[in-house]
Amino acid sequence: MIADILRGEILTAVRALGIAVEEGDINLEHPADVSFGDYSTNIAMALGKKHNRNPKDLAAEIAKQILKQNNENLDKVEVAGPGFINFYLAPKFLINEVNKVLLAKQCYGSQAANGKKVLVEYSSPNIAKPLHVGHLRSTIIGDAVANILAFSGFEVVRDNHLGDWGTQFGKQIVAIKKWGDEEELEKSGDPLKMLVELYVKFHEEAEKDSTLEDLAREWTKKMEDGDAEAKRLWEKIVAWSMMGIKKIYDVLEVKFDTYLGESFYMDKTGAIVAALEKKSFYKKSEDARLVFFDDDKYPPLMILKKDGSTVYATRDLATDLYRKETYGDELTIINEVGGEQALYFKQIFETEKILGWFKDGQRVHVMHGMYRFKDGKLSTRKGKVIWVEDILDEAIDRAKEFNPEIAEDVGIGAIKYNDLKRDSRGDIVFDWNDILNLKGDSGPYLQYAYARTQSILEKAKKEGVEALASAKSFDRAKDEITLIEKMLYRFPEVVARAAREYAPHHIATYLFELANAFNGYYSDHQIVSQEANSSYRVALTAAVGQTLANGLHLLGIKTPAKM
Repeated sequence: MIADILRGEILTAVRALGIAVEEGDINLEHPADVSFGDYSTNIAMALGKKHNRNPKDLAAEIAKQILKQNNENLDKVEVAGPGFINFYLAPKFLINEVNKVLLAKQCYGSQAANGKKVLVEYSSPNIAKPLHVGHLRSTIIGDAVANILAFSGFEVVRDNHLGDWGTQFGKQIVAIKKWGDEEELEKSGDPLKMLVELYVKFHEEAEKDSTLEDLAREWTKKMEDGDAEAKRLWEKIVAWSMMGIKKIYDVLEVKFDTYLGESFYMDKTGAIVAALEKKSFYKKSEDARLVFFDDDKYPPLMILKKDGSTVYATRDLATDLYRKETYGDELTIINEVGGEQALYFKQIFETEKILGWFKDGQRVHVMHGMYRFKDGKLSTRKGKVIWVEDILDEAIDRAKEFNPEIAEDVGIGAIKYNDLKRDSRGDIVFDWNDILNLKGDSGPYLQYAYARTQSILEKAKKEGVEALASAKSFDRAKDEITLIEKMLYRFPEVVARAAREYAPHHIATYLFELANAFNGYYSDHQIVSQEANSSYRVALTAAVGQTLANGLHLLGIKTPAKM
C-alpha cells in the first residue's frame, strides 16, 4: 500500500538528517480537507519538541530529503501550518489505482494468505430460546469480522458456541413436566416459542414458589450425572430449538464451520479441574472451587459449585484448550460477545495466561453494546423481548416499497448496515424507524448507489463505450482528479484497519462516503457519451461499483443490480 511506502520514505528522510526514529513513531493520516493533501504527518512537530528543533524548519528539511527519493507516485510535498508535511499523490498513481480495481475485481482490497489461524466465536445463542434482538448484534458483527479477516489473508474458523447446557435446561425440564405437553411441542410448527412461554411461566411461578429453583437445580445435576430421562428431554429441547435458529441463519445468510456447544466439552472439564488442582491460585471456598488472582486483580472465578457441578467458566476453559489442541498453539481466538461480560472474559483470559496456554494478543473480546428499550434492557425471563424473526419479517415487508422482488436483500441489508455503521461497543436504543431506515446513511442507500453504477455500465455497453483507465483515456482538458479517485485507493487501508481493530464500522463509514462522492459526480457529469473521455468516466464508475460491492460483501450485504 502507498501508505507503507510513504512511511518508509519518511523514515529514511528523518534518519538521513541524523535523527533516531522508529517506524512506529510515524503518524500518517488523511487530512479531513483534501485540499491539504492525500496524506499528512506531524513527525516534524513530534521530533522538534523532543530535540529542541524548530518544527517548521525541520519539516522543510524532511520534505527536501523525501523529494530526493524521486517517488513517482508523489505530485508534490508541502510544509503547512506549524510543521505538518502534506503529501499530494500524482494523478498517474490515482488513475492507475482505478485500473487496479478493474483488474483485481472482487479481490481488490484483499491480502494474500498469511498462514495465521483465527477462530471467531459469534452468535452463540442459549438453546431453548429463539434468537432475540440481543443475539442479532453478535451474529451480524461476528460474521462481518470473520469476513474481513478472511479477506485479509487469515484462515478463519467460524464457531457457534451454543449454550446447550446449564441451569436453563433444568428450568425448562421442570416447566415441560409441570405445564407442558411433549406431544403438542412435537406437532407445533413453532416449538421454540412454546418453549419460551414455558420458560417465562417457570420464572413467574418461581417467584411464588422458591422450591421450583431447587427442583431445577436437581434436574441440572441429573443431566451432568447422565440420567436417562434428563438426557432424553435435553436432546428434545436442543432439536426443537435448532430447527428455529437455523431458519434465521438461512435468512441472514450466516454460516458456521462448527456448532460445538457447551455439552460437547462436558467430558473435557475433568482435565481442566485436574490442571487447576496443581496450581496454588486454585482454592476452596465454602466447598466451592475458585481461581484467585494475584493482588486481587480481578474477583475470584468460580470453577466448581458447592455440589461439584461445573459452571460456564469450567466449560469455557475446556473449550479454549480443545481449540488450542485442535488448531495449533498460534491460534488467535476472538469472542464476539456483549460488553456486559467484559469482566468475565478478563478473568478467563488471565486464567489461560497463567496456565501458559496463550500469549498476549491471542485472546480477544470483541464486545458489543446492548439493544435496549427506552425503559430498560431486554429480558427473556420476563417475556419482554423482540424476536429476530419478527424483525426480519417486518424489515422485508417494509422493503417491498422499493421492489418486492428484492425486498429480502434490501430489508436484511438495512438491518445489517444499521448495526455495522456504528462502533459496536455503544448501546442501541431499539427503534423500528431507525433499524429499518431505508434512506440516508443506510444499507439501501449504498445498494442504490451500487445499482446506479450497474445501470450506467449497462448503458455504456449498449452504446459501445468501453471502460478504460489510463493516461490516454483521461482527458486533462475535460476531466480532473475528483474526490472519487482520492477515495478509491484508500479501500485496502480501510480493510486493513478494520481487520486490525476488529471494527466493521470503518468499512461502513468509508462506503457511505464513497457513495456520496459518486452520487455527486453523477450529478455533475455526463458519464456515457461519444466523447473520448467517456471511457475513463465509465471506468471510474465501474471501479466505484466494484469497490462498493467488495465492501458490502464484507458486511454481509447483498448488491442487487437493480433497485
